[in-house]
Amino acid sequence: MEISKKRILTSRAGRSVTDQFTVEDDYNVPDNREDIGRVVSCEGNTKIEEIRKNESYLNISGRIEFKVLYVTDSIDPSLASLEGSLPFEEMVYVEEQEQTDYIVKTNRSQVNIDLIHSRKMALKVLVELGIHSEIRSEYDIPLDTEGEECCRKYKNADIMEIHTSKRDIYRIKEEITLPGQKENIDVLLWHDVKLRRLDTKLEKDHLYFNGELQVFCIFLTVEGKTDWIEKNIPCEGRIDCPGAEEKFYHHVYETMSEISVIPVMDEDKEMRKISIEATLEMRILVYKEENVRILEDLYSLNKPCEIESEEQEIEEIIMQNHSKCRVCERLHLPELKNEILQICHCDGVLQVENTEIVEDRMNIEGLLHVSFLYVKANDHVPFDVWQGIIPFSCHIEMGKECGNIRQDITYAVEQISVEASGSDEVEIKASLAFRCFLRKAEKYNLISGVTWKKIEFGETEREPGIIGYIVKKDENLWELAKRYRTTEESILEINNLKSKDIKEGQKILIFREKVSIL
Repeated sequence: MEISKKRILTSRAGRSVTDQFTVEDDYNVPDNREDIGRVVSCEGNTKIEEIRKNESYLNISGRIEFKVLYVTDSIDPSLASLEGSLPFEEMVYVEEQEQTDYIVKTNRSQVNIDLIHSRKMALKVLVELGIHSEIRSEYDIPLDTEGEECCRKYKNADIMEIHTSKRDIYRIKEEITLPGQKENIDVLLWHDVKLRRLDTKLEKDHLYFNGELQVFCIFLTVEGKTDWIEKNIPCEGRIDCPGAEEKFYHHVYETMSEISVIPVMDEDKEMRKISIEATLEMRILVYKEENVRILEDLYSLNKPCEIESEEQEIEEIIMQNHSKCRVCERLHLPELKNEILQICHCDGVLQVENTEIVEDRMNIEGLLHVSFLYVKANDHVPFDVWQGIIPFSCHIEMGKECGNIRQDITYAVEQISVEASGSDEVEIKASLAFRCFLRKAEKYNLISGVTWKKIEFGETEREPGIIGYIVKKDENLWELAKRYRTTEESILEINNLKSKDIKEGQKILIFREKVSIL
């Protein structure tokens, strides 16, 4: 007997791991930079350069790029900045099978600096990595049989199959122009570029994305004044995904790296433009879902058979959802009373601590790390930074209660604003974005082969032709028809039943099908 099959390629989510580690080192101020008097702000970005699997461990190496905005230790203090990097290597324990691919994403890089003296500082960087695993596999779905007359039982299932799994990059190039009231740029001191409001969708043969670049720059003017500019720049693009269709599903892990921000001349040869270049790295997973009629069971009226099967988990898509959570918090900050003249810039980083599915919704809890740069009243160089933490919780409705859920979640701060409210209060508003891709796994015993057994001469004649039967708990019509080598239709007709649903304690007659053996 031939069994026709359909080959399914799948990539299912394995175990996700959150890893935290600390990198500490002393850093000497470069000779071409002025002495440090006071650190205003510091920021880090973790660049992952290599991922190697070593038995049960993942070896992750790269560098932490940091930048520091500070007030110089000089007779005439002013703002200055410096940049540097620290190498790192981290070993993370993982327990997956062979065909596993790993996605490593930096959740946050928190830089703390202690000044040893004006030419040396002690750096301590807390790095949090999110490590997601994809387990690639393939299996065969039995569809039908050929070459033997038999009774067949089918089951329809929505089966998820991987269509595209790829890494790609998109080069972002944008420019901003200073407003007319601002003076020309002499030195660019500090920049912060974030990708906000990212949205993705599938098109024919492409993945389309759009979002905003939030650009903030502090600069010295040609007159020696300190000024700043902040602007949101729309950006969009398309990445090739051959064979993709709008009806398919997708999930994206994105990272922005290699950010370059430099002042450039405009058409009048004046330094009034700022060029922004960055690389958007994307890990793209595209899935398609197909309703397949699976051959679930079979038997013959002529002779017994032994079915060989293999247990296989089959995933179906529950939800692809882009949800938002609003955070609004008014903070009383007595330490800043009468200090804040103007808030220049704010930023936020998410730290998800717990994800739990309860009945028909997903609960996400975590912390929003908030910082804002402000102008203060009582300093020759009137800039400082406040940092704090706000807890948040988000509830995402799933529409139905499901068990054995597998989840892929990416998250980001979509928007954040901080406004002074009174002499010692600020109001923080943020929009948090969660991109969820949920699958349900169900175990199937998939038929892999059938072995037919010989019937001894006269064996069928010794079996009773008519059986009076009382239905037991959890029995169904198919099982009875298979056990007594008859058909469901025969049992329905003899007992004048309108439905295949039978109940415990129900009395039925079963007529065994009579066949001749040659």
